[in-house]
Amino acid sequence: MSDTPEALDGTAAQSAPSNESERLDGPDREPKWKGLLEWLGVFVVAFVVFALIRVFVVSPFVVPSGSMEPTILVGDQVFAQRVSAHLGDTPEVGDIVVFENPVSDSSHEILVKRVVARAGQTVDLIEGVVYVDGVPLDEPYTQGKPTAPLKTASGVDILYPYTVPEGEIWVMGDNRTNSADSRYFGSIDETSVSGRAVAIYWPLDHIGVL
Repeated sequence: MSDTPEALDGTAAQSAPSNESERLDGPDREPKWKGLLEWLGVFVVAFVVFALIRVFVVSPFVVPSGSMEPTILVGDQVFAQRVSAHLGDTPEVGDIVVFENPVSDSSHEILVKRVVARAGQTVDLIEGVVYVDGVPLDEPYTQGKPTAPLKTASGVDILYPYTVPEGEIWVMGDNRTNSADSRYFGSIDETSVSGRAVAIYWPLDHIGVL
């Protein structure tokens, strides 16, 4: 009798591979540390992308005061689009901009106001109404509050009518009776603008496009 076992059909049966053969023929297992490095790489890339988006595209910003009420309330969190500022685009009249506070001793380093006039335009305040180049502005966002001249910051001298210098913009808060704006610190340098507020994203009951 043959020592080789036969299958039912009469052919010689294949011997089972040994454990050693399986180890040699099977795929190599990668060390665990390689998988950890891959996850670490994904995390680093995601963090860099997030940081670049925040610096160059859009940034979150918490409104520190009520100077833009009722458009933006105290504590509202808004997204500020930063692409235009990095491209050197001049803010348009009506834009709500985020900028560095020109008053160094203020408690708020970043402010948010509405652009009312650009370089070369003349601003005047007559009987509570804002005039730009001799034309009274229609400003429904102020809810009829009068716009009066303010006592200016130290070292700032503003005479009306006021012509906005080249490279600067005139900004005001929508809450005209409670806003330290260009009436207080004068027109601001366009380069101090870091972004344009485009939307409120928190709280949920105040979400909306600006």
